[in-house]
This record gives sequence, structure tokens and C-alpha cells, in this order.
Amino acid sequence: MSGRPMPCAPEEIGSLFLFEKLSAEQLDRLCSEGRVELFDPGPVFTEGDPATCFYVMIEGTLVMSRRVGSDDIEVSRTSQRGVYAGAVMAYLGDGKPQRYMNSVRVPEPTRFFVLPAEAFANVMDEWFPMAVHLLEGLALGSQTFQRAVGQRERLLALGSLSAGLTHELNNPAAAAARATSSLRDRVAHMRDKLSAIASGPYHGDALKALVGLQERTAERVSKAPALSPLEASDREDELADWLDDHGVPNGWQIAPTFVQGGLDVDWLDQVAAAVDEQEILPSAIECLNYTVEAELLMSEIEDSTTRISHLVDAAKQYSRLDRAPYQVADVHELLDSTLLMLSGKIGPLVKVVKEYDRSVPRIPAYPAELNQVWTNLIDNAVQAMNSTGGEGTLTVRTALEHDRLLVEFRDTGPGVPDEIRGRIFDPFFTTKPVGEGTGLGLDISWRIVVNKHHGDLKVESVPGDTRFQVLLPLTATDPGAGPDAVSDPAQEPS
Repeated sequence: MSGRPMPCAPEEIGSLFLFEKLSAEQLDRLCSEGRVELFDPGPVFTEGDPATCFYVMIEGTLVMSRRVGSDDIEVSRTSQRGVYAGAVMAYLGDGKPQRYMNSVRVPEPTRFFVLPAEAFANVMDEWFPMAVHLLEGLALGSQTFQRAVGQRERLLALGSLSAGLTHELNNPAAAAARATSSLRDRVAHMRDKLSAIASGPYHGDALKALVGLQERTAERVSKAPALSPLEASDREDELADWLDDHGVPNGWQIAPTFVQGGLDVDWLDQVAAAVDEQEILPSAIECLNYTVEAELLMSEIEDSTTRISHLVDAAKQYSRLDRAPYQVADVHELLDSTLLMLSGKIGPLVKVVKEYDRSVPRIPAYPAELNQVWTNLIDNAVQAMNSTGGEGTLTVRTALEHDRLLVEFRDTGPGVPDEIRGRIFDPFFTTKPVGEGTGLGLDISWRIVVNKHHGDLKVESVPGDTRFQVLLPLTATDPGAGPDAVSDPAQEPS
């Protein structure tokens, strides 16, 4: 966009704070290589276009905005003479094409001094060579440092997740190992008992009935109902009395296993009737006890190995090792896998509540990077609640908000103070003690959500109710915009 050419007066240009220390010769050169333009209300330049000019406002008003999804969000409005915008980094000379990192429009007729980017770079190199070197070092050093610390942040998160995953895997693995050892012992005892029964003076029909009872008992164990502690205690007493009345030794030890397996007095009456030989009943009961124990142990092994399988699936889902980086994903699967991966870190004192709207559609996204966002937000919420005793509630909610998907993380921590709320997404800003945070978690999350997914990330907070809200578009956006395409502080009007 271009405005109407206007006369360029060196005296007027020199009255702007940016140029007030320049000599008359330097001001003359600026006017000869640059120009003054009058812009009518409307756009001056647009975010993403090649940064061809450096703009300094002489008089009028400018409005600066950033694109967030399909919306242009106003970030600055000023009438201060001398504010500048546009190709402010042209002097870097890194060989990469510069692009406008924001949009500028004017709501009223406004005059700008306009200097082509190449001319701006040349005068900076000639007039301020030391300053250019310092600014180059500052800009490039900051980028390098930020990348290094960002990588460190990811490695720390990975280490924490690895430790948590190892802990989570250890419990079911150890349970499966213990159950397998116990099962081997029970099966050996069962073989011994069957051998003793088979070699004894027992009728064949009784043995056949016992084998049938074992099969039916195993089926009953798999369908055992869940009992309250009081109900289980009452049933144990009933079964222990029945076993004592029928001459079965150690009935008080057998009764809890039978209750856990879903057996009751009516079932034992059927056993006694089926065996039909009282002298074989104690041996039959003992054999059925081994059967129930074996079934319970196999169920424990199945539960443990299923838990391990779910953890492995969650780890795979979290890292998305077997998926394309950009794809249509179910946000609830991503949230569940992250919550499972972080369950050890969340701990037993934090109650996790899921308020999922299952009707929301799948969305185009970078799943692994969204998982990084969930990790950072959950970690911050848990640490906030840890600062007040470690207890609280973490609520994860999904919903449709207009034409975007909302993912909200709500915690009952102390909240974010008003005086720092505007800075929490800034790089390297942290409220954690030295050595416990780099201040990049929320900055990385912002880059992933806003710059890479063209969404929005915002926070609402009062003591006891802090909500981080991630808004993501429902339709595909340009996947080529990477997370490093962020605004530079120097691009803001000054």
C-alpha cells in the first residue's frame, strides 16, 4: 500500500525523536532516499507481506494488530509522533527475506516518513556500525539462547515424564510378577489335591461332579459383584459359619477368598449336594478354594498387563511416534493420554474432573505439540495447587465456542496476581524459585497455539479459580507457519 507523496522537509524529520541527533547532511540524505506519504484511513501494510519499508509517523494515528485465527486483534493504538514500525530489522542482513510481523492501519489521515528497507539498512551500517553489530548480536544471541533453553525445557519435561512413566509401569509390572508367582503355587497345590482325590476311595460320579463344579465356579468368579465393605464382612461371617458347620477346617481363611470370588451360602449348598459324599466335601472345598484363588490371580494379571498396555498406548499417543505431524486428531484422546502420562506427577491429593463435550469434532492439528501445551498447562496448575498444600481440583473442559474448539484447564490454586497477568506469556518470565523454572513453558505454549495452530491462549484468574483457555480453529489452516514465526519486540511501535 502507498499513500500520496508529500514534500519531505529535513527540519520536520529532524524534529522526530528517532532522528533528533542526526546532522543536517544525514537528514538531507534521509529525505533524498526516503519520502513522506499521506495515508487516507485504511491499511498501511499487512502482516505476512514482504517487509519493504520502514515507517515513522509524523502526525496522525496508527493502529497495530496481529492476526489470531481468522481475527485481527488490536495490540496498539497511538498518536505519538515518531513511533515506528515495519522493516525495523532490515539491518540484520542475515540473507533471509523479512516479513511484516503485524498489520498497521490508520483511522484518520496520517503522514509517515517512509524509508525503503534497503536504504534503512545502508544508513544504519554506515552511521551506526557498532550499534548494528550490538543489535545483531543481541537479536541472534537471544534467538540462539531461546532455542537452547527451549530444548532444555523440553528435555526436562521429557525426563519428568520418563520418571513418571517408569513409576507407573513399575506398579502393574510388580503386581503381575507377584500374581504369577502366587498362581504357580496355587496351581501346584491344585494338582496335588486333585491327585490325592483321584487316588482316594471316591466314586467316579463324585469326581465328575467336582470337575463340573470347578468349571461353574470359575465362571462365577468372572462375574463376581462388587460388595461394600459391610456386605463383604457379613458374607464372610456367613460362609465361615457354614464351613465350620460342615466340618471344613480353617473356614475363616477360606471364607474371604470365596466372598471375593462371588460365592455365597446358596452356592456352597449346591456344592454339598453335588458332591453327595460328606467325607469328600472338605477336599472338594479346598480344591475349589484353589480354583477361586487361581481365577482371582489370573484376573489380577490381566488387569496389570492391561494397565501396562494402556500406559504404552498413552506414551505412544502422547509422543505420536507413529503418526504424521499434521493430521486430524481427537482432542479428547490427546488430553487423556497426557493426563495418564502425568498421573504420577499430579498425585493423589489433586482431584481430576473431566467435563468433555463429546460432540465436538476432530480438528486438524499437530498432536504431539498440543500434548506439549497440555503438559505445560497441567504442570503449572499442579504446581499452583502444591503451593497451597498440594490439594485441589483440576478440571479439564472441552466445548464449542462459536467457530472454535475450547479446551479449558481450571485449577483451585491461589490464582495469578493482576500485576503479572499480562507478562506470564513473556519469554523467560517465571514466578518459580531459581532453578525450578525457565519461564518458557507458557511462551512455548503460546507459540504452538497462536503461531502454529492460529488459535488463541488466554487466562482468567481469581483466587481459587484460575482458567487457562486454549481456542483452536475447527478447520485447517496453513500448516507451513512454524512455531518460531513469532513477533519480535522490536516490531512494536516505539
